[in-house]
Amino acid sequence: MTEPPHAHPAPTPSSAPLAAAFFDVDETLISVNSMSRFLRHHWRAAGRPRPALDEAVRDLRALAARGASRSELARAYYRLYAGCDARELAAQGRAWFAAEVRAGDLFLTATVAALHQHRRRGETVVLVSGSFAPCLDPLVEWLGADEVLCARPASVGGILAGGLDVAMVGEEKAAAVRALLRARAIPAARCHAYGDHASDLAMLRAVGQPVVVGADPLLIRHAEQHGWRRIPASTRPRSLPDWSGQRRPLQGRTTRGEDA
Repeated sequence: MTEPPHAHPAPTPSSAPLAAAFFDVDETLISVNSMSRFLRHHWRAAGRPRPALDEAVRDLRALAARGASRSELARAYYRLYAGCDARELAAQGRAWFAAEVRAGDLFLTATVAALHQHRRRGETVVLVSGSFAPCLDPLVEWLGADEVLCARPASVGGILAGGLDVAMVGEEKAAAVRALLRARAIPAARCHAYGDHASDLAMLRAVGQPVVVGADPLLIRHAEQHGWRRIPASTRPRSLPDWSGQRRPLQGRTTRGEDA
């Protein structure tokens, strides 16, 4: 697919009421699970042994198979970064993102086009994700987003402690959206939210104009019941499990390779 431009047009002034657009990230704006992909990149960059990575992924999948919540999975995931320097992770995140862009087919075209439409209307664009800053900061810059609401691993003196202050999953997404709208005095009825997974449902309900991306059965059911807009998750990789062990239905082209 054609890569999005690095230079983004400035939003045009508008007399329209204040509004915001909230976007989940993984499999909503991009075609991959950023947490899973970045973990593999980080492991290589840090020179850590591959068998240890395989064991960590097996443990995460086993936790998911036992019925752990997404919040519990997130806390187990971020424990893997205990002792890491936040500045090194930030540098690794930029290298990871550049490699994903070079590989092609990273962006889901319909959703990215919607994001740029919101920017042109002068609306606040916010990314909302259970991923963390090393993965999301380069994406914020690339897409020209205004804000990011994301997971916040606990740290001491710039070193990750292995804990998690905010997971930013499920209801936490909705609470963060509502808090931002209150702080900016933006009416929820005038706002959009985009999500691809059942865990995004609370966030979608927090605004007046939810948009379902892709084919999640629960979200499709709500879209049909309430007349929510739907858009395709086009340009996607082969169906491969992420670290949670989940497989997701694919739409669009299948050109990307397997996770390393």
